[in-house]
Amino acid sequence: MGNKIIIGIGEYAVANNPSIIITLGLGSCVGVCVRDKRNRIGGMIHVMLPEAKDKLKKMSKYADPGIKLMIDEMVKKGANLRNFEAKIAGGASMFQTKGFDVGKRNVEKTKEVLRSLHIPLIAEDTGKNRARSIEFHIETGDLFVKKVGGKEKIEIIKL
Repeated sequence: MGNKIIIGIGEYAVANNPSIIITLGLGSCVGVCVRDKRNRIGGMIHVMLPEAKDKLKKMSKYADPGIKLMIDEMVKKGANLRNFEAKIAGGASMFQTKGFDVGKRNVEKTKEVLRSLHIPLIAEDTGKNRARSIEFHIETGDLFVKKVGGKEKIEIIKL
């Protein structure tokens, strides 16, 4: 089964196979899961906001630079960028807002950062208005997404 690592808002973790990384309560936040499919080194970051201002460039709660910080840590552990693949979940519109959708902006920025790093996004479950909790299995690359909220029943999907 492997070690289970739980991360909170604005945190990330990097682990070797057969670890499982978990984060809870993704509303407008985005869970970004990246894995070196050959070396089986993976990471997850719980992105809270799209972009940091200059003096905050080392903070992991932002898609940019947080994803880059996580990728650097994966490479230090022996991961190879050529083998990377990504899956994302979250980015919901949890509240009615006028002209400002944090969830949508988080998803857009996350995708932009992944593209800039040449990391293919192979699966996603984003948007709408349901909160999510996710569990990323480094060994298999499976991402389990548990959706809650709204009038719908709890739903669990595998990406």
